[in-house]
Amino acid sequence: MKDHVLIVDDNEEILELLEDILGSEGYDVSTAQSSEQALELLKSGTKPNLILLDIMMPGMSGYELCSQIRREWELPILFLSAKGKAVDKVVGFEIGADDYITKPFDTEELLARIRAHLRRYERIRRHSEEAAEKETSASSITVLKFKGLEIHKETYSVYVNDQKIDLSTKEFQLLTFLAENAGIVFTREQIYDRVWGYGYGSLNTVTVHIKNLREKLETDRQFIKTQWGTGYVFIGEKV
Repeated sequence: MKDHVLIVDDNEEILELLEDILGSEGYDVSTAQSSEQALELLKSGTKPNLILLDIMMPGMSGYELCSQIRREWELPILFLSAKGKAVDKVVGFEIGADDYITKPFDTEELLARIRAHLRRYERIRRHSEEAAEKETSASSITVLKFKGLEIHKETYSVYVNDQKIDLSTKEFQLLTFLAENAGIVFTREQIYDRVWGYGYGSLNTVTVHIKNLREKLETDRQFIKTQWGTGYVFIGEKV
C-alpha cells in the first residue's frame, strides 16, 4: 500500500510542485489550501501517513492546525515554511512538529526526511503492536501501581490519587516507558530513541513532553526527577 501525504499550503504553485514531486516518487497525495480545509479532510476520513504543513496561511495558522491535529491524531507533521528563524523552529517543535524544513528546500533532502519519518512511525506502530501481543500472550502486568499513581496499559488510562488524568498518546507512552524502567536514568537521546524512534526530530520534544507530564501528574508528590547533566528518572514508589 502506498504511503499517503497531505500537503497544506495556500500557495497553489507550491502545492502543484510538491504534488508532482511526491507523485513521481510513488506517494498518494492530497492537498489543502487552508488549515480549515485540511481539518475537514481529516475529519471526513482522509488518513494521511504524513503531513507537510505551511505556517503562514489565511485564517488558522499552521501552528494552530498542528496543535489541533496533535490532540486527535498521531502521525508525522513536517513544517515546510519560509519562516527560518530559530524561534520559529522552536515554536514548531514545542507544539508537536516532528521536523521543520525551510523554503526554498532541497528536493532530495525533503524526500529523505519524509522517508525517515515514515519509517520511524512505522517502527513505532509495529513495536506497539508487538509489545501488545507479547503482553497478552505472557499475561504480563497490565497495571503499573505506585503511591498516588496507577497506569493501566490496556486502556491507556492514568489515575492520580484515584482521579483519571487525560494524557495524549505520546505522553502516555513516555510515562509508561519511564515507569517500567523506574530508577534508571535516561538521557534525552535515549528517551527520544525509545519512545519516538530514530529519525529527524528535536530532543526538545522530550523536554516539552516531560514538562507536560509533570503539570498533569505531580501535585503532592514527584514522579519524574531531573538528573542534572544527564537526563530523567522515574522515582515513583511501587505498591
